Amino acid sequence: MFVTAQLFAQVFDLLGDLAHCRYTKKIATYRQPVLIYNPAAGKFRRNPERTLERTIDALARASLHPRLLPTAEAGHAPELSEQAIKDGADLVLVLGGDGTINEALNGMVGSDVPLGILPGGTANVLAMELGFGSRLERASSRLAKSQPKRVSLGKLTLADGASRHFLMMAGAGLDAQIVLDLNPALKAKTGKLAYWTAGLSQIVKPVGQLSVCANGHAHQVGFALASRVRNYGGDLELARGASLLADDFEAVMFEGSNPLRYAFLMLTVALKQVQKMPGVHTVRTTRMELTGDAPIQIDGEFAGRAPATLEIVPSALTLLIPESYG
Repeated sequence: MFVTAQLFAQVFDLLGDLAHCRYTKKIATYRQPVLIYNPAAGKFRRNPERTLERTIDALARASLHPRLLPTAEAGHAPELSEQAIKDGADLVLVLGGDGTINEALNGMVGSDVPLGILPGGTANVLAMELGFGSRLERASSRLAKSQPKRVSLGKLTLADGASRHFLMMAGAGLDAQIVLDLNPALKAKTGKLAYWTAGLSQIVKPVGQLSVCANGHAHQVGFALASRVRNYGGDLELARGASLLADDFEAVMFEGSNPLRYAFLMLTVALKQVQKMPGVHTVRTTRMELTGDAPIQIDGEFAGRAPATLEIVPSALTLLIPESYG
């Protein structure tokens, strides 16, 4: 009996060693990782030193020891990621909100270097979509077990020719107006509550209209969403058939100018019934043309005004994705 117990113990030890090898093998190939982080992101405002220390410790447990690259201001992350790749980085990690992640990926489009994300912002929509969650330690552990996969990106092109890529979503009309009206100071203090406050301020005025052309059909709407993720704001599922692994958008378009209608529609979103509502159109598409003077947001940040086009750029980015995602 004792010999049998010893044998079982040795087998379990061996299996543990093999599991550890499998765990580390997925990240051992990354010899020159960098960590781009936003000191102004949501998690940093409360205790910046502790947040960075926790992140470094969690990554070290996953055998990752990145070079630290803090952003100095808004719009700095694309330069940091592009230069890091030129300097030989083989993995770009981003700790920040969805806006910081969007900035960083815009310096990586077309590169084979993987992007790995960690939740550091207010909503952390992408981290929630991928199943990383909002806790740094848990997200670091799951990130270490993720695999690099090639994914498509969305691309916004404005009337003046300026363009910007996005990973998750572009919204035009009502939700972009909410982003535009957001109070940055209130967001810093209250997080998601600031979005709800900005949203409630829209109830007293008619919702502006824009025209959206998708798949050869024109729609007059107050809000249009071109999404590659199911999560909307981290809490709701608006485009329930969207996927980062797909090569198209799930477009959800909402008709009407009465603001109370949109308040009711958000309730149906929470109940996962919105696609059944009259005046709500859901289509799969690779291109959308927006006309009318409407604001546009991409990945939660104001990005300009219509007229504009949204289109899919196939196989444009390598992203670390958990095997469970699909």
